[in-house]
Amino acid sequence: MHLSTSIILALALTTGQTAADVRQLYDAGKYREVVETLDQATVEADKASRLRYLAAQSYDKLNDAEAARRTYQRLADIGGEAPWASIGRSAVQLMGKQLDEALGSADQAVRLAASLPEAHYQRGVVRMARKEYGDAVDAFTKAVQLDPAFAAAHYYAGLANYRAKRIDLMTNHFETFIKLAPSAPERPQVESILRTVRGRR
Repeated sequence: MHLSTSIILALALTTGQTAADVRQLYDAGKYREVVETLDQATVEADKASRLRYLAAQSYDKLNDAEAARRTYQRLADIGGEAPWASIGRSAVQLMGKQLDEALGSADQAVRLAASLPEAHYQRGVVRMARKEYGDAVDAFTKAVQLDPAFAAAHYYAGLANYRAKRIDLMTNHFETFIKLAPSAPERPQVESILRTVRGRR
């Protein structure tokens, strides 16, 4: 009898392992398995929040906007001065095109937990939506400084640097992203950009 990957990960999470394996599923584009893992896992609050954030992003990748909004809202519903609540509010506001409010909530998350990589990542996502690429670079760079294995943050740091025309920094982040997430669905796009840029030199 073979257990599915998501069930194995859920069992691992209940025994105290980190959510890093689940993030690797996300990085590899296995979004449905990320969602299933959240459904099956019972973990402490902070770890559950990380999983819920990943699950909401996975729903978004699966083009299930309603499920993504609902999952982000569950983070927001934590309430109080919790950084994950601010991250959830920011994501819901961003989905609603409330860009100023989304940035305010992301900034609040950073103020509440400056050492939380996802807070800086969410700020970067909002800055990208606002086309503020220099500020997005700063946010994603901080996220990867706090968590060098944060593949998605490296991807968006590369993309923000590309749009800000900071090609050397873009290349560094994109190359790190490919090393961290060799099976990522974004890999062909990243390699295409790198080939184009290298062809100009």
